[in-house]
Amino acid sequence: MASETQEPESEGNEGRREGWPRWSIWMLIALVLASVIVPSLLNRESGTAIDYSGLVDEVTDGRIDSIVVTNQTGAIRAEAIDGTTYTSKGPIELPEADLQLLRDRNIDVEFRTEKSNPFLSFLPILLPFALIIGLFWWMQRRAQGQMSGIMSIGRSKARTYTTERPDTGFDDIAGYKGVKQEITEVVDFLKAPERFAAVGARIPKGVLLVGPPGTGKTLIARAVAGEAGVPFLSVTGSDFMEMFVGVGASRVRDLFQTARKLGRAIIFIDEIDSIGRKRGAGLGGGHDEREQTLNQMLAEMDGFEATEGIVMMAATNRPDILDPALLRPGRFDRQVVVPLPEFEERSEILAVHIKDKTASEEIDLDTVAKGTPGMSGADLANLVNEAALNAVRMDREAIVQDDFEMARDRILMGQRRESVAMTDREKEVTAYHEGGHALIATLFANADPVHKVTILPTGQALGVTMQLPEERHSYSQDYIEDRLAVLFGGRMAEDTVFGVTSTGAANDLMQGTELARRMVTEWGMSGRVGPMAWGSDNQVFLGDGLMSGRDYSDETARVIDEEVERILRTQENRARQALVEHRPALDRIATALLDRETISGNEVAQLIPEPAEAQKQSAEIPKGAVPPPVGQSESD
Repeated sequence: MASETQEPESEGNEGRREGWPRWSIWMLIALVLASVIVPSLLNRESGTAIDYSGLVDEVTDGRIDSIVVTNQTGAIRAEAIDGTTYTSKGPIELPEADLQLLRDRNIDVEFRTEKSNPFLSFLPILLPFALIIGLFWWMQRRAQGQMSGIMSIGRSKARTYTTERPDTGFDDIAGYKGVKQEITEVVDFLKAPERFAAVGARIPKGVLLVGPPGTGKTLIARAVAGEAGVPFLSVTGSDFMEMFVGVGASRVRDLFQTARKLGRAIIFIDEIDSIGRKRGAGLGGGHDEREQTLNQMLAEMDGFEATEGIVMMAATNRPDILDPALLRPGRFDRQVVVPLPEFEERSEILAVHIKDKTASEEIDLDTVAKGTPGMSGADLANLVNEAALNAVRMDREAIVQDDFEMARDRILMGQRRESVAMTDREKEVTAYHEGGHALIATLFANADPVHKVTILPTGQALGVTMQLPEERHSYSQDYIEDRLAVLFGGRMAEDTVFGVTSTGAANDLMQGTELARRMVTEWGMSGRVGPMAWGSDNQVFLGDGLMSGRDYSDETARVIDEEVERILRTQENRARQALVEHRPALDRIATALLDRETISGNEVAQLIPEPAEAQKQSAEIPKGAVPPPVGQSESD
């Protein structure tokens, strides 16, 4: 909710109220200036200003009745017979001739000595004392500010959003209908807790939002507060940690006390995994500051009843590393998965982000959504912004469809490097390398469709074969094997045509080796190893098995390595055989790339004359597989 933010009052602010108010300093300065300026304004002479010689002429002509002379400044004020007043400036001591003229004309002359301003007389003496007093006052205030900061270090840094102008609700979130339905009970409880109390139902104390980064977990939590019309206390997990021992626990206590004062409220902790990791993980022991903070949070969640109207909401990208005590019933006992958006949800999200942009009416957001599988809400917002930047770069007044195409290529493949100048030999090798990727991806039935192939230096690669993966939730062994063959297509194309390989396949080999090892150790796709899953060796991060190594024997490790090698060799041979059989098609694709530098997936399919072998077939996708990293094949 974009409503007013109320910061907790610090002790420094309370001390300011007890001392002088801030306006009193400005009032004192105004009085000093008034004492200097006002007397000079009051003593300012009024009348017709004439020069001294003119005043002497007036006296000679007998038109002056009286004169007042100021001794300190030589200022003269003359009253004429007709009532006119003249002001002039003469010498401090009038000449004897002029004095005689005044006597001869019987003019009343008064020599006046003005009294000096007493404040101005003492000002040179008071100024040093004022500076010294001001210096001591400033040092005292600075020391009080530092002390107040130290004394308030244990206070919660949570920002409190009131409900005076709630403008974030479920209608402002595109898609995620299932997530909205799952947390509607929380909204109903906060609106009318008496309904649940009458039946004896207990609403979950804590709701944990789990999902990849950028899926809108924080926005969903604020929408719950907006729908329920209750205050929303937002804090991140890192706000609890300081260099002083006990600060985190103190801030947790202050956070819950603030929530209880508000009555019904939502406490939202973003990135809770920073303080909620498994206790005993690492070298800190039981006195680790993070563990003390977690212990205090667990105690506070047990300390309030569900009928109090306080609901805890938290977000994390790593639920696997959270402490089990944090996830037990009575604490964060409900987990809401916020997944990556599907096709329809991506289209709705794009429509939300393009509202404040000047876009052409011919833009088809469904087409853009189909070409962005795996993108989160934040990625889609970045895509729309990149499209707008590209429109400005091309001097367009509105965003068009091509801008989205360019923005997607920039995000997925990287920025084009115009400064890289490749030799003819490098261009030819790169063309065959990328042509090998594209040919295998087009021939094999389970591979992702080819979207675009380019030999222009892009990102960290000299060429890119961009594939757009279909919307999948699980991956079959056939799909992974075909993907491995696509990865080896570039390397085998270089070996088939030139008889040598280059460093351009480094990224392909890394991806292929990782996929093959996961097939053997995690997904049970090796007949020799069997239906067994071996954990990763990188468990020290979680504090599990700090001093232990892998959980399988050396003989098993040797079998795993042999199986990984067998899988990679098999797919390498498949790619080589397909390239040898379709060598004319590979030559046509490479020639097209050398001529035009960039071709589309449809153009690649047209260059392959064997329609029966190139026909794509939909592969069966069994459940239970973990999706491997899918994307693009690059030549480094």
